[in-house]
Amino acid sequence: MAIKDTPQEWRVTESVTPFEGAKTSVRTDSVVMPDGSVVGRDYQVHPGSVAVLALDAEGRVAVLSQYRHPVRHKLWEIPAGLLDVPGENPLHAAQRELYEEAHIKAGDWRVLTDVYTSPGGSDEAVRIFLARDLSEAEGERYEVSDEEADMEHARIPLPELVRGVLGGELHNTCLVVGVLALAAATAGDGLDALRPAEAEWPARPF
Repeated sequence: MAIKDTPQEWRVTESVTPFEGAKTSVRTDSVVMPDGSVVGRDYQVHPGSVAVLALDAEGRVAVLSQYRHPVRHKLWEIPAGLLDVPGENPLHAAQRELYEEAHIKAGDWRVLTDVYTSPGGSDEAVRIFLARDLSEAEGERYEVSDEEADMEHARIPLPELVRGVLGGELHNTCLVVGVLALAAATAGDGLDALRPAEAEWPARPF
């Protein structure tokens, strides 16, 4: 049996937006259930995101730590950012984020995996790229502010990150998914078998 997620849209009788923030909002839909009843569903409306697992020639992953106020933790993460330019090519956004957050450029890009971060409460979709053939970006570093001004940067061997994920020491969604996907791809068909960087992404068409 082939297991594959399939698009489906149940009928919505009413939709309201009780909260609108700078980047995201909250929507309440009245959704018709299979038995005909109508139930309210609240969820975060999100523009989508990209993340980059940047792997150097020594098998190390570029990571950074950043304070995340909702969970009151400073988390180790991979470079990531919002798709806040409507219709922007996800690859271009990922290249921008890798430059801005890590001052790195890459010569080889692949799609590592696509995920919905919390489909029960948000429509956020994230495309995680694998970037290889790394080098330092030209020019001055991007000027950061707020939480990003307190970032720490490191390059950590993949097996060490896998141990941290499985040991409950690393919790960021993109890092966890990216690290385990990379380990699985390495042990499976290899990194060159990954999808091309411009692969179709129905969740966020471009």
